Amino acid sequence: MNMLDPLFSLTGKIALVTGGGRGIGAMIARGLVGRGVRTYITGRDPGQIDAFAQELAGPGGECIGLAAELSDQSGPGKLAEQLAEREERLHILVNNAGANAAGSLAAMTVEDWDLVMNVNVRAAFFLTQQLLPQLRAAANDDDPARVINVGSIGGLHIPNWEAHAYNTSKAAIHHLTRSLCKALGRDRVTVNAIAPGPFPSGLTDTSSDAVKNSIATHVPLGRPGTAEDAEGAVVFLASRAGAYVNGTTIPLDGGYIAAL
Repeated sequence: MNMLDPLFSLTGKIALVTGGGRGIGAMIARGLVGRGVRTYITGRDPGQIDAFAQELAGPGGECIGLAAELSDQSGPGKLAEQLAEREERLHILVNNAGANAAGSLAAMTVEDWDLVMNVNVRAAFFLTQQLLPQLRAAANDDDPARVINVGSIGGLHIPNWEAHAYNTSKAAIHHLTRSLCKALGRDRVTVNAIAPGPFPSGLTDTSSDAVKNSIATHVPLGRPGTAEDAEGAVVFLASRAGAYVNGTTIPLDGGYIAAL
């Protein structure tokens, strides 16, 4: 890995990746740790998240696991307190933790709807709010602090299957990205989002025949996303190279949305 180009260097920065123990969050966290970022990752299971943090750290890397239940009303505040006990500054906040509720319009329950909205939207907003002192402390004119929200192409179009709560929550996180961009720009904090298409995760089995057929039919590049694709997008947004990008949602989908 070439660490010499200052445009893309992240060495010495501090990051928090929610839901960093699996899926796209783990891909992002692994990439940040490998680029010299002291990276905090969160998960509901303390043992699992600590073990994965130790795995990511390896020789020369820094990764710390923090237990967090972001579906709870008090979850973002408790997580912010944990981080504040350890760090005065936070350069990169990745709001990645997500929940899903499958089922038809008729089968959706209030509890399922609220779980998805609470994790995917409410937690991202209030965690950003609670960590503003650390984000502001890390920011300067040339190198703002970064908030990177993980949305979905499901928030950019209506797919052929029913995922009402999930897709609505991701459309909301894209809009929240623009709203926070306007509110925080003067504080030298940028807010952007990525909208992944098919990536291997707990929500998407890219090895299944159905997903393979969908990718072959709808994704111009003809393949699912990889860890390097997720890492590359976040490194761009978090580094000096992306310092003037603000309030945008980047489809990370191999051309899926463009080809609709």
